[in-house]
Amino acid sequence: MAIKLKIPKGKRGRFHPSNPVIRAAVAAFIILCTVVLGIFAVFYIRYQKLIDQRMSGPVFANASKIYATPRVLTPGFKATRDEVATQLRRAGYSEESEKGESKLGTYHLVSSGIQIRPGPESFHSPENALIKFHGDTVQAISSLDKGDAISEYELEPQLVTGLFDNQQRSKRRLITYDDMPTSLVNAVIAIEDRRFFQHSGINYWRFLQAGLRDLQSRRRAEGASTLTMQISRGFFLTPEKTYTRKLSEMMIAIELEQRFSKKQIFEFYANQIYMGQRGSFTINGLGEAAQAYLNKDIKNLTLPESAMLAGIIQRPNYFNPYRNKEATITRRNIVLNSMVETGAISRDEADKAKATGLNLSAPNVEASDAPYFVDLVKDNLLQRYTEEQLNEDGLRIYSSIDPDLQRAAAEAVEVGIKEIDELVKKSRRKKIPAKTKGGKAEIVEKTGPVPQVALVAMNPETGEVLAMVGGRNYGFSQLNHAVAKRPTGSIFKPFVFATAVNTALDGQQPVFTPASMVDNTPTTFFFEDQVYEPRNYENKYNEIVTARFALAHSLNNATVRIAEQVGYNKVAELAQAAGIKGVKPTPAMALGAYDATPLEMAAAYTAFANKGLRSNPVLITSVRNAQGEVIEDFKTEKKQIMDPRVAYVMTNMMEGVINNGTATAVHARGFTAPAAGKTGTSHDAWFAGYTSNLLCVVWVGYDDYSDLKQEGNRTAAPIWTEFMKRAVKLPAYQDVKPFTPPDGVVNLNLDKVTNRIATATCPDDYTAAFIAGTEPKETCDQSGDQRGFFSKLFGLGQKPLPPPPVSINGQQQQTQQQPGQNAPAQAEDPAKKKGFFGKIFGAFKDDKKKEPEKQNPPPAPNPK
Repeated sequence: MAIKLKIPKGKRGRFHPSNPVIRAAVAAFIILCTVVLGIFAVFYIRYQKLIDQRMSGPVFANASKIYATPRVLTPGFKATRDEVATQLRRAGYSEESEKGESKLGTYHLVSSGIQIRPGPESFHSPENALIKFHGDTVQAISSLDKGDAISEYELEPQLVTGLFDNQQRSKRRLITYDDMPTSLVNAVIAIEDRRFFQHSGINYWRFLQAGLRDLQSRRRAEGASTLTMQISRGFFLTPEKTYTRKLSEMMIAIELEQRFSKKQIFEFYANQIYMGQRGSFTINGLGEAAQAYLNKDIKNLTLPESAMLAGIIQRPNYFNPYRNKEATITRRNIVLNSMVETGAISRDEADKAKATGLNLSAPNVEASDAPYFVDLVKDNLLQRYTEEQLNEDGLRIYSSIDPDLQRAAAEAVEVGIKEIDELVKKSRRKKIPAKTKGGKAEIVEKTGPVPQVALVAMNPETGEVLAMVGGRNYGFSQLNHAVAKRPTGSIFKPFVFATAVNTALDGQQPVFTPASMVDNTPTTFFFEDQVYEPRNYENKYNEIVTARFALAHSLNNATVRIAEQVGYNKVAELAQAAGIKGVKPTPAMALGAYDATPLEMAAAYTAFANKGLRSNPVLITSVRNAQGEVIEDFKTEKKQIMDPRVAYVMTNMMEGVINNGTATAVHARGFTAPAAGKTGTSHDAWFAGYTSNLLCVVWVGYDDYSDLKQEGNRTAAPIWTEFMKRAVKLPAYQDVKPFTPPDGVVNLNLDKVTNRIATATCPDDYTAAFIAGTEPKETCDQSGDQRGFFSKLFGLGQKPLPPPPVSINGQQQQTQQQPGQNAPAQAEDPAKKKGFFGKIFGAFKDDKKKEPEKQNPPPAPNPK
């Protein structure tokens, strides 16, 4: 029998699905979710396209890189095994035992030596070498493959800098995740995003905490951004703080986490992050920051250095270690404490790291980056390549710059410009007498332009530009004064004297030698219906002087007279052949009235320093693609513009400028190596000088062409000296040798009174160089002085006087020597005449102690 049950109907609740309100709410929720999902899908697709577009090619521009000239090792070179290993590591080599072998090359440390194996992308042909050391000296170099001895070996060139985008003026040095030491990765994660390797792009708990703090403070202060969100903002969005921007940031972060690995994301971050300012450039990425602040490759960072860089990320301009050292140390120590909290390091490791200093690189941008040189290299490259090629093709530009010399140049300028500023400051002070009796005088300092400076150092044999500083501060002004045209002043004068010395070879009469006598009295010169009246410095004059003395003391009237005698056209032809293109054959030319750049003058002086061969300046030696394959190689262009004998005679005369002329401050400041040079003063100040292996030109002046009112021997020469003192301490430049005369040159000791060959009866002498056949033949005791030995010794009797000037082409000129004739004698300076006992005791003084060359009467030093 069937039983029917009847269930009673009860009341429907308010939340029953059939309730119209519930149904409406559910429908609204579904619609809202659909809209949200639709909006999410739209933005997801939108940001996906944005990411695809941004990440489809190279994430960062592969800018061309500029490398320094390679360091050349030879047996006897001063270097240790560890120093060579450090140089190789900085150049990009890896140690053989390391993971991830470098394509540039590898090295392996052995007992008392190092094995070097260049890789497929090395600058060199792959020649494997073994370098043995004895203490701090290279003992021997041999081929690892053949065992043969190698006379010299070039190390891999150091990376100077990457080129940059002119519009952004930013620099970046790309690195990979594997390049970064573990300490750096742990430091960044500890202070910036502790759960980076755990979250999926968003740290929701930290985000919630930041939101609550913002609500409490009623302002949007907390970021709560993960590293991935920071990349989202840096790559795709603006840095503004809005809720919509934050939501976009989160969506992009989620997509990035889905498409890239954690290592890739950290690598993007490490290359993208802003790390402050250096000079006029922004520093982007940890790789560039390591170089800018520590002068280190990213691979070589220590724990405290890693912590310092990680600390800078939060506020790069505030935590700039050069401007705010104490704050940077405090921030570094906070990072170290965070690393202890995350378990990355122990408390003991943190305490040891806190005890270390910052060990920063030189704050001088010119010392490490050579920015003026790099700008000039880029200008030259843009004549052959497009901006796009330089910024994206990853070209390797091998340059002539020597990092050690560049550092020396920057330091010398830094020291010298402070002295110049002080000189200028003193010259602008004016004392105003008190207005009332008993009142105090007032010191007023006039305002004026800031002195600028340029320094160019070259290898005189190859023309390679080894160092360049184009101004006092690259951040202040990017104008490269090394390539700015200025009146050359008296550093032009050697070309006048070289033209005159060349008369011994070209058949022109009379023949001119360093001992030739020149009239230095005030003279009016007529040229093309114009009057030219040069004046000596401080209006100091000598009636008759030797040519050697005239150059050593930079006598203007004597120089113009020589130029007139040998021909203005001939002087101009020599100068133009030397690369001083702007000169014109006028009397003013002889005193350097026409313009040239410091770089042009350095190239012109290579003719004196390199046996008459003038070398074109070389900035770039090779251009290669990203794989190291040669695109272009560049060679030095040389031209013989003067005879080697003339070049040597001029070098000998310019040694006199430093030894006893206007540049004696060079020795007074402690540089004693054999050197030749010339001071110069127009409205600007110059010094050009060289040793047997290094040439340097220094310029000082104002941008507005106003008169510096400071002589070259007080401004430019001290900077030159500071540079050369540092240069000769470097292993590559310490072997400074005396200048060697070529065949056909005679060095003679001449009597200072008669300018004839010195003998035992006239031991007060000096050394001068002559082209063979033009040197004096008579000795000082054959000069017409008929007094006996004791009369000469005790100063008795009358000395012969020099012959008077004779008329040449209507001008009063001193008789010039003919080949093989003696130089005319000079009158003794009565003011310098010794008494009877002075003659006796003076005769027995140490003959080896040479006095400066004298001329009657001695003029005040002339820096022009």
